[in-house]
Amino acid sequence: MGAAVALIFARSARKQPAEPAASDRPGGSPTTPAARAPTIKLTVVYGTEKDAWLKAVVAGFRSAHPEIELDLVGKGSLEAAGAILDGKLQPAVWLPADSLALNLLNDDWRTKNGAALFASDGALAPQPLLLTPLVLVAWADRAAVLLKAGKGALTWKTIRSAVVSNKGWPAVGGKAEWGFVKLGHTDPTRSNSGLQALWSMTLEFYGRGTTVGVEQLLRPDFQSYLSGLEKGVTRFEPSTGTFMIDMVRFGPSKYDMAVVYESLAIAQIANAQGRWGDLRVYYPQLTFWSDNPGGVLLAPWVSDAQRAGGGDLLAYLRSRPVQDRALAFGFRPADPEVPIKTTTGDNPLVTLARYGLRADLPPAASTPNGAVVRNLMMLWTRLYGDTAAR
Repeated sequence: MGAAVALIFARSARKQPAEPAASDRPGGSPTTPAARAPTIKLTVVYGTEKDAWLKAVVAGFRSAHPEIELDLVGKGSLEAAGAILDGKLQPAVWLPADSLALNLLNDDWRTKNGAALFASDGALAPQPLLLTPLVLVAWADRAAVLLKAGKGALTWKTIRSAVVSNKGWPAVGGKAEWGFVKLGHTDPTRSNSGLQALWSMTLEFYGRGTTVGVEQLLRPDFQSYLSGLEKGVTRFEPSTGTFMIDMVRFGPSKYDMAVVYESLAIAQIANAQGRWGDLRVYYPQLTFWSDNPGGVLLAPWVSDAQRAGGGDLLAYLRSRPVQDRALAFGFRPADPEVPIKTTTGDNPLVTLARYGLRADLPPAASTPNGAVVRNLMMLWTRLYGDTAAR
């Protein structure tokens, strides 16, 4: 999430850009490398929110590096962190949704093993690859009711008022046929976007100028507020990537609104319009960034050759030709030299602006320290862990 809480796979009907020519790829050449059997297997675990982008761009890497066999494994960021710590997942490269998940794993690994899991500097050290903010996607008729009730602002306070009432949508001026208010976000102990959603709720409760510590999470009034909001979530999915597809697949019968990454909203929003009607994007009053870092693991199961191959992959993903393709997949490039305010036909912030997408965003939210993150996750687990998807 970058400066914010540092803390779903089909593409939209939009035409995807062609793969860069071999001569434009890092490590590529005008001629195709001689075919030879791969000698290095590189397992890459990645957050499913960037499934389409990663699978598209690695074609160039595979062409330039036939000696490397890529095994791509998609998994929710926090779930993956726990599996790597336990040795159940043994990747050479990890591409989570946010640096928060990466830093938490690095800290836990150091505590458990007495050494860092990632380099602190150099070519193998984690660096941002893509940027995307947290957004609320909602069916426009539902959002209009909430905006009216909130006097023009779509806030957690207004959503909570609708969620906690036994009257359902009519409690805030909605239609009785809509039933109860159905809010969606992922399991915050398994997926970064769910954790960001909790932090967004927390900051609104206390106010953007308040420093939130562990003691604030223990307050009964805050826990009551959080409990009321989570009452509207019937199932906490483990992955944001698959979660957004469900919203489009089932429409308002399953979710009236959901917290997802902007990139996933972009990928699915055109599909939603043709299936269920007007689905729109709304930005929180504070911006919660995900910086999608990539790092090579210093774990004992990673060989020197795999580390070198992982470094080549990260350099490729950070290269200008690959970064130039980020916008076409709904992401904002991490490379500051790549513009986002373009008028080209593949810039969704321009072509999908009628659905609420925009380039300029509100101020970034504050970043919680590790103790606050762990206690927020613990609080949620104590209250709602039994209802999460397993």
